Amino acid sequence: MFSKGLAEFNEWEVNIPTHGFLKALTHQLLMRLPLHKVQFMLPETARIILNAPSATQLAGHSSRDGKTPRTTEMVPATSTGGLTMSSDESMMLKLIQQTHSPDAREVQVRGLLSLVEDILDRATLDSDDSNASMLPLPTEDKLMQSSMMSVLDSVSYAIDRVACEIAYKSLTGSDAHEITMSVFEHLSSFHWHGKLVLTLAAFALNYGEFWLLVQFHSKNQLAKSLAMLKLVPVQNRVTLESVSHGLNDLIREMKSVTACVVELSELPDRYITLDDPHLSRIISTIPIAVYWTIRSIVACISQINMITAMGHEMMNTQMDSWETSMLANKLKNIHDHLAETLRLCYRHIEKQRSSESLKMLHSLFDTTHIDNMKILTALVHPKNHTTPLQDGSTKRKVHLDVLRRKTVLLLISDLNILEDELSIFEQIYTESRRNLQGIDGKSHMPYEVVWVPIVDPIEDYERYPSLQNKFEALREPMPWYTVDSPKLIERHVVEFMRERWHFMNKPILVVLDPQGNEASLNALHMIWIWGTEAFPFTRAREEELWRRETLTLNLIVDGIDSVIFNWINPENYIFLYGGDDLDWIRRFTMAAKATAKDSNVKLEMAYVGKRNHSHREHIRRISEAVRAENLSHSWAEPALMWFFWARLESMLYSKIQLGKADDHDEVMQGIKKILSYDKLGGWALLSKGPEIVMITHGAIERTVTVYDRTWKTHVPTKGYTKAMYDHHHDEILRETGKPCSHFDFHITARSGRIPEKMNCFDCHRPMEKYMSFACCHDDKLLDQDENYNF
Repeated sequence: MFSKGLAEFNEWEVNIPTHGFLKALTHQLLMRLPLHKVQFMLPETARIILNAPSATQLAGHSSRDGKTPRTTEMVPATSTGGLTMSSDESMMLKLIQQTHSPDAREVQVRGLLSLVEDILDRATLDSDDSNASMLPLPTEDKLMQSSMMSVLDSVSYAIDRVACEIAYKSLTGSDAHEITMSVFEHLSSFHWHGKLVLTLAAFALNYGEFWLLVQFHSKNQLAKSLAMLKLVPVQNRVTLESVSHGLNDLIREMKSVTACVVELSELPDRYITLDDPHLSRIISTIPIAVYWTIRSIVACISQINMITAMGHEMMNTQMDSWETSMLANKLKNIHDHLAETLRLCYRHIEKQRSSESLKMLHSLFDTTHIDNMKILTALVHPKNHTTPLQDGSTKRKVHLDVLRRKTVLLLISDLNILEDELSIFEQIYTESRRNLQGIDGKSHMPYEVVWVPIVDPIEDYERYPSLQNKFEALREPMPWYTVDSPKLIERHVVEFMRERWHFMNKPILVVLDPQGNEASLNALHMIWIWGTEAFPFTRAREEELWRRETLTLNLIVDGIDSVIFNWINPENYIFLYGGDDLDWIRRFTMAAKATAKDSNVKLEMAYVGKRNHSHREHIRRISEAVRAENLSHSWAEPALMWFFWARLESMLYSKIQLGKADDHDEVMQGIKKILSYDKLGGWALLSKGPEIVMITHGAIERTVTVYDRTWKTHVPTKGYTKAMYDHHHDEILRETGKPCSHFDFHITARSGRIPEKMNCFDCHRPMEKYMSFACCHDDKLLDQDENYNF
């Protein structure tokens, strides 16, 4: 690189008279360095140091105990966005820190910064065709003017003094670093953000006056005379354009860095303290930002002063342009670092606030209330949103008051809720509403449903219009109340739902009583089993309903299909069967029908599909084939198959939650058999009327196939079901053996609801636990797979 710098002598020799050979060569070499290596380098030393103790006064923040943290830790470049530390340069930095002794006064610099930004935005070459001249004034409001004057009264002397100091020393040939240090001396009693804004204000005085004279010299005689007196080259448009274009980028970066430093100073001390080593390191870069911004201001004022000092003479501004470009790049990198620092700080603040809000929400739910309004407001935080709900029947926005002192069912889900699930839930809701309709034509439902849509992280909802469209499409047909937007559900509320209610994106139905107490953390399984008969969805009601139930076909198919329900009478034999092997289905159904015909009994058969919804399309084709070939009855609507399996799993998990997962519970044993045999392939349930005779796996196909040469002769004496049952258990199972029980529990969807132990329903020995991973190679189906929540 050094040899290249010498080879390019003709490019930088013009700078030797003003800067000397060594400095001109150094500048040329720095130009060739990668930007990330020069972003914070002093031209003279290529590095700058920040001594860690200065962090105690950064941006007005201090440690909690008010004492200065003692540390001499060097911050590596990787941890502070590219800043480099070197003990060799510590003396120079100590000089800067020795000037920093802020007093107790706080300057409200936000308004002053707005005024300064307005001046710099309007300071352009042409006022007539500049959009900047049309910007609204930040001081047009009288109250704001009064506040601004109060601030200016306290700092105007400091601003004038800094403006004069920079102007005088730049004209006398002082070094830029020397002038910058002088500014630090004059502003020693101000915090870092105060130093920066006041220095920028001093620059705005100088720069604004310069361009005001340029803009109005042709329109105002006073401006023209002042321009002549100050030697402003108003007629030399080439020079003015060069200055304007050369400084614009640097001024923009100066404003950006200043805005970041001020914003950092305004962060709440409650959450941002230097007791946190990580925050201490990232905020400790503020003095570097202040130093380089003030030094850039010095460079800008020096250029303006050089122009007026040389009058109307043509200038060689190549070196000045290089310097401003170099400083602009430097400040851009500093700004990027500060912007990332702000992002980290805001994320830290949000995390702290979310943690506090989460604790408050838990406390709120542990407190007794006279109604449910505090609870609902805390969950669906309206802020300025006075109507956070949409009425599904009228599509009008309504207030939370419509839910006051009512039992509220919160249907909580992400936007991937199954259409089958919504369809069945809507049918149950609509039927309940119709049954409870009074003579006045109005529904007198004792509860209200509210859909709470969750998008986590919520930033995705703003980022992807497809999610917004999906939300609108989902809630459009809903007849119940819906939260008006996922944005109304704050982050800590989602965390609360995950912690307390075990929400894992799949739908849950949380029941709140009229006082806002949690009646059920998930009543969805009660809805699937008993519908609205389960109201008020409490544990006591659940236990009461189970006491009325026995393992019958009525329980298995209740509320699903009126055709099957109408078959249930003492004279009918009924086979429910499932599986995903069409050949097995053909053999089984044809053989079973043949046995019934020969035995002169009435046999009905119904295909109920398979539990695993990753085989959804395959099961749909099998169901169509069953109907087309007239093999048996089968549901044309996929939602009914989903509901059949959802109810079975609901029964399993209801029993588990009630502590009834034992070997003596008849219902539990029957449900476990169906769910386990479904994992193996084909299975069948045989009943006579409502009474279930047997539940068996795919070997039942062999039993009915060998009818003619085996158990046919026993039908007249034992009866159809007894003869089949005896042969199946005494002969077929002896040959094939009894299969092992097998259950899958989806870990994420059923967190906290997996039993500690389960016994095999055949041998009654404890079952072993395994962890498995499954993939269906289809993202959409994978989301839907195992989409049951209990």
